[in-house]
Amino acid sequence: MKITSVAMNLSAVSKQQYPTQNWPEIALAGRSNVGKSSLINTLIQRKNLARTSQTPGKTQTLNFYEINQAFNLVDVPGYGYAKVSQKRRAAFGQMIEEYLTTRQPLQGVLILVDGRHPPTADDVSMYQFVHYYHLPTLVVATKMDKVKKNRWQQTQQVIEQTLTLSPVDQFQFFSAVTKLGRAEVWQWIEQQIHLN
Repeated sequence: MKITSVAMNLSAVSKQQYPTQNWPEIALAGRSNVGKSSLINTLIQRKNLARTSQTPGKTQTLNFYEINQAFNLVDVPGYGYAKVSQKRRAAFGQMIEEYLTTRQPLQGVLILVDGRHPPTADDVSMYQFVHYYHLPTLVVATKMDKVKKNRWQQTQQVIEQTLTLSPVDQFQFFSAVTKLGRAEVWQWIEQQIHLN
């Protein structure tokens, strides 16, 4: 994917605020601090367009990143962060559910899981939810530079078994540090949005 232009299009909390161009969209979902912002910055080769934060739970809106004036990457709020109040978490849940279930241009979802640990109950719930709605899914194991190479096969097995990964969905290792998986993630995105 050759990146010619990138812009933070807008932030939204409800469908009244979604972009109106109807470009294809790919959503990124994952636990707080799993590396969504780092993955976006690595994909688009910009240091700080998506703001990475040491404080989990920072993304509290749906953030639409306009790529090449042709499609959007959509960063959804991270889930599973304990310091966000129950009420706030319920609001995030509603916001994410509304987006994933009603958004026509949505062509697929990247679910990010931390490659250093087995998927959490929240990861499993998110995967089951997306799978239930038949959204094409790429499960991305992040932070793989921190996992010894000889444990990668075991890491993949644990993730696929814990999520009960469907044969129709795909799996990819990723590292924002080494750029491992960048080309493969782009390839998957291009297939979903039919730009190639």
